[in-house]
Formats: sequence, structure tokens, C-alpha cells
Amino acid sequence: MRDQAEALRLKMMKAEGTAARSIAVISGKGGVGKTNFTTNFASSLQSQGKRVIIVDMDIGMGNVHILLGASAQYGLKEYLTGDRTLVEVIAESADGLSFISGGSGLETVLEWTESRFERLIEAFETLQQQYDFIVFDMGAGASESSIELIVAVDEIIVIATSEPTSITDAYSMMKFICLRDSEKKFFIVNNRVQPKEDGNEAVTRLQFAMRKFLNKETTLLGALPEDAAVHKSVVAQQPFVKLYPNATISRRMNAIATNYISSGTDIDSKEGSTFLGQLKKIFARGRG
Repeated sequence: MRDQAEALRLKMMKAEGTAARSIAVISGKGGVGKTNFTTNFASSLQSQGKRVIIVDMDIGMGNVHILLGASAQYGLKEYLTGDRTLVEVIAESADGLSFISGGSGLETVLEWTESRFERLIEAFETLQQQYDFIVFDMGAGASESSIELIVAVDEIIVIATSEPTSITDAYSMMKFICLRDSEKKFFIVNNRVQPKEDGNEAVTRLQFAMRKFLNKETTLLGALPEDAAVHKSVVAQQPFVKLYPNATISRRMNAIATNYISSGTDIDSKEGSTFLGQLKKIFARGRG
């Protein structure tokens, strides 16, 4: 165990100068492929030389570890309670992709004790220096217990399909977030696009609604087709970008990751991202 922990510490070492970009992957409803997107997006970022960690925040329903074919003996809860160190709760897939399971029993940030919150801040401060990207896989929909973290992150990726209910729910989700923070940056991915379907038409309508009613611009990262490779990779418990690198959906995912990387600039580690500052404000407000 000590050798494994030491190896992980060495792997997590990162050149000083930049802090990780924090990303929340969200959806207005379940069944749109959010977690599958998260694992493959993170895997694609990793394949492009980025240090990535997934934090599974779909509390009680998290299945990031299943899609990665890995197991996690401990999760975020064990770290927050002080039962385990940060290194001990970071697990890895066979491909070396880091992740932290959420686990059940995590209350809203506003209800955490001060000691738990301090440990959370310490963890994220460490992760921001050791990784290039922290990807939070959030539960579907918006709740008071999840919106706090979503509002705090640097950027948000919204997963939607072309179905009217998915588009409507995605709009409602983004509106809810905009009412909390009108400056939040949104990226949109149209997932599970059917053959012969215009993958951008539905998202274009969504972007138009955001612009017209909320005066908010959003960025389309790309569209992912319905592909048999997805089901096969889920059964095999491997990301499809690894299992089927030449599949159309894998090439599209790699393009989305490339587009995302080029969409932003590195965050100065001295100034830091707004992520930790936002979390501290939320906690202070909840205890005030």
C-alpha cells in the first residue's frame, strides 16, 4: 500500500505555475449519457497529455468506477470524515485515469461541519496544483445540494440530446444557474445524435433561447452520434475512446476535448481560479 501511495504522489506532481480548470458536467435530465461523456471526455483529455481527475458527485448513484472498470475502496466521504487521506481516496483505472468516488451520505455543503469544509478546501487546493483538469460528474437535474458546487466551478459542460424534453430541461438547468451567476461559462454537447439527424439544429434553438431570454452566450463544443461502440464499451467497462479509437464517436470526442482545451487559457496558480473562493463564500453565507 505504501509503494502504491508513493507512486501516486509522484504521478500527481505537477509543474508549478498553473492551477487546474474545474469543470462540472451536468444534464437537465437522466438518460442522456452524461457519465459516459464524462469518462470518455476525461480519457480523451488524458490521451492529449493532460493530467485529469474525475470527482464523482452523483451521490448515491455514482457509477464512474463501473464505466472505467475499476473499484474504489474509499470515497470522498471517508476523506471528509478524516478516516482516510486524500491519496488513499484517489483511485485509478487500468489506463491510469484518476478518480474519486462520492459515496452516499454526503450532505449539502451548507450543512457540513467547519472541519469537513476545511478538509474539502485542502483537497481541492491540492488537486488544483496536481492536475490540469478537475472534472465533476454531477447528478442529473438541479438541487440545492448540487447547485452550490456547480455555481462554484470555473466552467460547465451541459449534455443534452435532440429530444424536446432534454432541450427544455437543459434550458431550465442553465437558467437556474444563470440566476445564481450570470457570468458562468457554458459549453454544450449534443449527445446521441441519430443517423441523418442534424446534430446542431436542436442545440442552435437552445442557444437562441439562452441568448433571447437570458442574454447569455453559450459555446457548442460538438455533437456525438448514436453509436454501437458506446454500448459495447459499457459492457466491456472501458471508455470507447480507448476501446474503439477509430470509431466515428471516438474521433468526435477527441475533437470535442481538443476544442475545449483550446477554448480557455491556463489559470495562474498565484491568483488561482474563482473555484475555491466561490466555495468559501457559499460556506460563509450558509453559516452566517
